[in-house]
Amino acid sequence: MIDLRRLVDLAAAHADDLDRPVAPLRIGSRSYDTDAEPVVMGVVNLSRDSTYRESVATSTANAVRRGRVLAAQGAHLVDVGAESTNVAKERVDAGQQIRTLVPVIEALAADDIAVSIESYAAPTVKAGLAAGARVLNLTGSDDDAAMFELAAEHDATVVLCHIYGAHARALDAARDPSDERDAIPEMLEQFERRVATARAAGVRSIAIDPGVGFSFRVDDPHARSRHQADVLLNSFRLRRLGLPVCHSVPHSFDLFEEQFRIAESFYTVLASLGGTGVYRTHEVPQIVAVLGALRAL
Repeated sequence: MIDLRRLVDLAAAHADDLDRPVAPLRIGSRSYDTDAEPVVMGVVNLSRDSTYRESVATSTANAVRRGRVLAAQGAHLVDVGAESTNVAKERVDAGQQIRTLVPVIEALAADDIAVSIESYAAPTVKAGLAAGARVLNLTGSDDDAAMFELAAEHDATVVLCHIYGAHARALDAARDPSDERDAIPEMLEQFERRVATARAAGVRSIAIDPGVGFSFRVDDPHARSRHQADVLLNSFRLRRLGLPVCHSVPHSFDLFEEQFRIAESFYTVLASLGGTGVYRTHEVPQIVAVLGALRAL
């Protein structure tokens, strides 16, 4: 249960991390202080297998239209991907991803709309960055050297996702729902190592994503939701790395059922309390409004 006492206890236990500054997030030529102006990353899914149907675009024209709408609704960044992270769905090879993604990225970039490419495959990332993507949303960790080299070559920002496995489609064995160990120390260890490697490769701008949207497997959906909420509230402890924290905001279909479209607003409040600076969302207008309200109060 989340209540004021739990929040007070959490803040007191890690008081030294509460006010740690983080570096600005650079997106192309723009730079954002994400504490003063949280960055909203809207989603365009180019795979029909994506579970969040409202974000699926079934053609290049629809994807470009959706990207333009998201930007008009307040998204600072449009995140495009061509393969579902659902491990039960069919894999999409790099060639097909490239053919699907590149025309969308080129069209949005031509409109001066900042684009990020979500992928773990080096050929897809190479094509996406060459087409004009300014951010790599890296949903894997098994090919870091090649990925960081590509990002440095294009001076792209990297969102490093914490992954329990090689990438979003090759996760390790299911997380035990009864495992209540603190997840943050393991994340810090992985992020510290990967950030150092990225910087050594010449990557100048980095954000870190604890990966609560996809980076682990839990058979019990309510246990998954509890873990997600816990990580969101504890995210401020990752700020000791000096980097903005990004979250792919959960939607918890099983918890919210037919009201699932309000779930990301709920989790955005938890993420904001936890010191998050970048919000990847399928519901841009809601999240823009929620963040605005939180800043106004």
